[in-house]
Amino acid sequence: MQTITTTEALAAFCAEAAGEPYVTVDTEFLRERTYYSKLCLVQLALPVTPADNANDRAVLVDPLVDGIDLAPLFDLMRNPAVTKVFHAARQDVEIFWIDGGVIPQPLFDTQIASMVCGFGEQAGYETLVRKIARANLDKTSRFTDWSHRPLTDAQKRYALADVTHLRVIYEHLAAELERNGRAHWLAEEMEVLSSPETYITRPEDAWQRIKTRGQSGKFMAAVKELARFREEMAQSRNIPRSRVFKDDAILEMASTRPDSHEALGRSRLLLREARRGEIADGILAAVRAAQAMPPEDWPVPLNGQNAQMQVNPALADLLRVLLKARSEESGVAQKLIANAADLDAIAAGQRDLSTLRGWRAELFGNDALRLCRGELALTAKGAQVRTIELPV
Repeated sequence: MQTITTTEALAAFCAEAAGEPYVTVDTEFLRERTYYSKLCLVQLALPVTPADNANDRAVLVDPLVDGIDLAPLFDLMRNPAVTKVFHAARQDVEIFWIDGGVIPQPLFDTQIASMVCGFGEQAGYETLVRKIARANLDKTSRFTDWSHRPLTDAQKRYALADVTHLRVIYEHLAAELERNGRAHWLAEEMEVLSSPETYITRPEDAWQRIKTRGQSGKFMAAVKELARFREEMAQSRNIPRSRVFKDDAILEMASTRPDSHEALGRSRLLLREARRGEIADGILAAVRAAQAMPPEDWPVPLNGQNAQMQVNPALADLLRVLLKARSEESGVAQKLIANAADLDAIAAGQRDLSTLRGWRAELFGNDALRLCRGELALTAKGAQVRTIELPV
């Protein structure tokens, strides 16, 4: 098991990888004590022949070694001639974006590809290894501390397995996408993962993460300002949001709207360190900003927007039946095509939705609109749901 610990060795491997059609990639990181992920290990593997050993041309890169420069790796990630293959790529890609300012491209996510190819919703890596690579994974090192050195042999074997089996999975899924003509479906999904916007967290939008239990304008204004302050503090100190204060504390303060340190001291849910100093001052400033926010700027929670939609419940139920039928016919996971909120929005007359564009429109969206217009009907024969063209 080769572990790369120098910039020179990393550059040599990346130069070799530049001549290959693809490289499989995975990372190990820690995020329990930080806002941003701490990169602890990078795993890379290049294509092999059937005669090769599974661990041939597979390496571990140790980014925690003093003096190592990951620039050659970042150059490989931006090389347009080499496809970068991940499983469940979002967090890995975010690390490359935050640490190196690079989005790996072109990108292939085997989790999304497997959903397009009939492996169900969010098929786990272990499932794909078993079904496609015909192997089993040793999961004993899954929850180890990847920042601790030296790494054990068990950790190294576990980490390498995340990229060696991935070669077989990628080649199988890529061939299947070409066979069924759905390669462009995956390409559309990769556009989202390849956009820097996917990995930018703006403090002013942080309130949208909070599950609110009230919807009054002043309450929501306080939620927005408190969540904004928390996000800024967490980002600047590189600590988890919960270390500043938790979501339930936001809801409490949005209700009570404290106006002094004394009032903050009466909170039931604030951490002790949040009742004084910089955090306490920030909370009080956020509440004041919320109090001064004009009504036209008060945020409306998503569930509040849904409540305002005039959803035709019967039509929404028909859309659910159509979605289930299209999912079963195509083998594509329902969750990837549309969710419940999408169906309610269509039934309420909204049309600016991702499920009505691109490959989703081909598979489901176009027929969903025809169903809404009365041009299509549904009928059942046994366990199958079929569509019937209606005269217009």
